[in-house]
Amino acid sequence: MIEKFNGIIYLVIFIIHFGMLAFYAGQLLVGTRKFMDKFAIDHTAAFMIRFLGAFFLGWILMALYIMFVRPNGVEGTWSFFNLIFITHLIVTITNYYSKNISKLGVTDKFTGEGIIVPFILLILSGILCYGLSDKIYII
Repeated sequence: MIEKFNGIIYLVIFIIHFGMLAFYAGQLLVGTRKFMDKFAIDHTAAFMIRFLGAFFLGWILMALYIMFVRPNGVEGTWSFFNLIFITHLIVTITNYYSKNISKLGVTDKFTGEGIIVPFILLILSGILCYGLSDKIYII
C-alpha cells in the first residue's frame, strides 16, 4: 500500500486529510445537534448541515475505495484529488469572506475553526496533488 502512495509520507498525509474529513462528517451526520449548538446554528438548518455531511461521507468512501480496493491505488484519480483541492480552496476563500468582509452569521460563538481547518485541508490536499502527481495524472 505504501508504494501506491509514493511512500509513507504521502500515505500519512492522505490518512490525516481524510481522517479530518471523517471527524467532521461524524459531527455533521451523527452529532448534528451538538455541532449546531457549538456554532450557534439554528436547528432549522439541520437538513443542510446533514446535506454537507453527506458530501464529506462520499469523499471518505471514495478515499477508502482508492486506498483499499482499487487495484492501481491513486493512479488516474486526478479528477478526485483536484475536486477536493478546488473545494477546499473555495471553502477557505468564502469562509474568510464571510468572517472578515460580509460578517453574515458571525456571532460571539465564532471561532477561527471555519477558516483554519479548510486552510489546513487545502494545504494537505495540495501536497497530495503535488506529491502524487506522477501517479494521479496517468490516464
